[in-house]
Amino acid sequence: MWTAVHMTTGVENARDIEKRLRQEGFLVKIKYFTKEGEDELYEILAPEFEAADIQEAMIELGII
Repeated sequence: MWTAVHMTTGVENARDIEKRLRQEGFLVKIKYFTKEGEDELYEILAPEFEAADIQEAMIELGII
């Protein structure tokens, strides 16, 4: 099952995060979530079993 590990604004930011995490060897995908004012929000999704490892990697990579 896929679970959200992060939310970001803008498709460019979402694709950049997806690319960086894939380079680290993670299986991730992005999904449009909603629009708030002028900002589009995207979810970064990952398999549940990798969620904790991905969040640690995002901290190390300076994403969050």
